[in-house]
Amino acid sequence: MGGEVTEEENADLNASLIRRDDASEVNLLERTGTTWTAVAHILTGVAGVGVLSLAWSVAQLGWILGPLCIIIFAAMTLFSTFLLAECYRHPDPEHGPLRNRSFMEASKLYLGDKHQAIFGFLVQFTIFGLTVVFTSTAGSSLRAIQQSNCYHKYGHDAPCQYGDNLYMTLFGFVHIFLSQIPNFHSTIWISITSLVTSSCFSFIGIGLGLAKVIGNGTVKGSITGVPGSDSARKTFLVFTALADIAFATPFAIILFEIEDTLKSPPPVNKTMKVASTVAVSIITLFYLTYGCIGYAAFGESTPENLLTGFGFYEPYWLVDFANACVVIYLMGAYQIYGQAGFSTLERWFRERFPESRLLNKSYSFKFPLLPTTQMNLFRTCFRTFYVVIATLIAVIFPYFTSVIGVVGTVIFWPSVVYGPVRMYLVQRQVRTWSRKWILLTAFNIVGFIITVIGFIGSLEELVRAKIN
Repeated sequence: MGGEVTEEENADLNASLIRRDDASEVNLLERTGTTWTAVAHILTGVAGVGVLSLAWSVAQLGWILGPLCIIIFAAMTLFSTFLLAECYRHPDPEHGPLRNRSFMEASKLYLGDKHQAIFGFLVQFTIFGLTVVFTSTAGSSLRAIQQSNCYHKYGHDAPCQYGDNLYMTLFGFVHIFLSQIPNFHSTIWISITSLVTSSCFSFIGIGLGLAKVIGNGTVKGSITGVPGSDSARKTFLVFTALADIAFATPFAIILFEIEDTLKSPPPVNKTMKVASTVAVSIITLFYLTYGCIGYAAFGESTPENLLTGFGFYEPYWLVDFANACVVIYLMGAYQIYGQAGFSTLERWFRERFPESRLLNKSYSFKFPLLPTTQMNLFRTCFRTFYVVIATLIAVIFPYFTSVIGVVGTVIFWPSVVYGPVRMYLVQRQVRTWSRKWILLTAFNIVGFIITVIGFIGSLEELVRAKIN
């Protein structure tokens, strides 16, 4: 799980330096990002859909383990971002001529082709899984708006049951067009919009939960959390709760894309660390407040999603507005992650077919009220196909907590623990069995155990939901 750098690894790094240099066309792209644009990107990618299930997760874990696990996962995420920030430039983390523009590029440079292939598959699986989760969540939020208005009009006992499929399809249709944005550097306006809306629905959820706690006149919940029908059932629920928290915190798979937008000076690794610290602190505060107040309000009856599980009926217009903010947020988050996946896969195709006109020929289009857009036929077809498949899978598996748990655990250990640790060991040439090596290896092992536990619980929940 780690080791000192061999002569062969150094030779591979030198070969990569020859193959990729800082004078490439991509590296000539003007970088204008700052600490605050990086914070906006991080908050958009993390603080959002993950928060929606945290009250349920805290309910499964109880008043001690619930908040403690949120803090632990946040600390692990921040630590991993510090490791990765040092690996963006090579060989020197501040002034090295080589930039790693994606997690896959970094894994190839530091760990070799085999690791790149494995990480590449896991990262792309996760990004694809996130687009599925975003589509499913958007559908349930749009459906909740329709239900909320129905309950308001006909009463809380009215048979206001509607499906999500139409709304998920509409959400996917919109993203067929949004996904044609040329590159990640064009999405800062999406980040800002999504950040505002995520703040809105988080504060609304917190406010509604607090109002319910005051109305109840008591703080619900227990030290051990929601009891299961038996010990096995309780164990799987706890495992799933851990997986959902794991899903809520990481952003390692888009860290290099974010760091690649930052201007220098100051050194981008230092800017990225500051941005990560600010963003993770804000996220953790939101998560603790949202999860704990939701559990205090509903106790053992805490729904999987406070805003769509109809823990709140009134004021219906505020619940509607919160769910509308969720949908707008998901629009942006879909693009933040989707653009990272699109650019990596399209780069992979271009490297293997450098002479293809389909891949390299672009056409200029001017739409009313919009700037001139460069359209590429391959990009248009590929991204359309990608969105359609993600939407179809969301329709087939519309299970919120179990799906986000599976997605979260598949990528948590590789991207948050193993990958950052191994890359850092190579970048810093850490000696085997040194104190730093032992501590990083222990961190690696703990992260692996958490991942296995969470995956088992989420998979069991997914199978149970599909069978039932």
